[in-house]
Amino acid sequence: MKNYPIGIFDSGIGGLTVANAIKKVLPNENIIYFGDTEHLPYGEKSAAAIQNYSAKIIKFLITKKCKMIIVACNSASSVAWKNIKKISNKTPILNVIDPIIKKIETNYTKCNIGVIGTKATIESKVYEIKIKNISANINVSSLSTPLLAPMIEEGFINEKISNTVITNYLSEKKLKDISHLILACTHYPLIQNEIIKHYKSNVKVIDSSYIIAEYVFKTLEKTKLLNDQKKTEHYFYVSNYTKSFEKSAKFFFKETIKLEEIKLFR
Repeated sequence: MKNYPIGIFDSGIGGLTVANAIKKVLPNENIIYFGDTEHLPYGEKSAAAIQNYSAKIIKFLITKKCKMIIVACNSASSVAWKNIKKISNKTPILNVIDPIIKKIETNYTKCNIGVIGTKATIESKVYEIKIKNISANINVSSLSTPLLAPMIEEGFINEKISNTVITNYLSEKKLKDISHLILACTHYPLIQNEIIKHYKSNVKVIDSSYIIAEYVFKTLEKTKLLNDQKKTEHYFYVSNYTKSFEKSAKFFFKETIKLEEIKLFR
């Protein structure tokens, strides 16, 4: 089982930030990535729809003999987690929220935390609930930023349009007095530099990608499932082929990629 792949899925390219971090922290691991480009962004979909899409993708990744599956989507992690856990059978499964909460519990005991994410994630209040459960001394201010994920999917990064949208969101009163900001969408690390620039380094930006990668490393090490073979194979699947996805995957992995369109939802 050591050489079995790690499965990762997201609604689009956002989860590639997690896959990239895992590739760097665990260079010997094989990765299978599924991007549900047919239904992105998940943040605008109903909970029932997200649960349905997630269930089919999880079942697909199980057929690929993944030794661990990472739900690299905050929307799915927020509203579909209980359903996902039920169908994951014996396959270890990890969401992108709990590693962040553990990091906060260990490192931040008293602060003002801002959370930005999709409508589905923010409306679920999952971050507020989990953070309040670990400390009553942490203030949480959440803001839905629905334009960011589709903007990133369309390639608007570090441009006048993206800077304007980011500035408008981060200037909201809700986020006025925060000391830390959680990027509660795996797309957002792609605009992290713009966010840091906006705050002029006065706010600590919490990027989930490497926190998750470190958590995966510790989990596989503990269960003695770290791959000790240096030759790796990475496979990428999408529900609807897009040039932007292929371009992003090549950018992150710096290699010729194996990309296949799979119609799971028909």
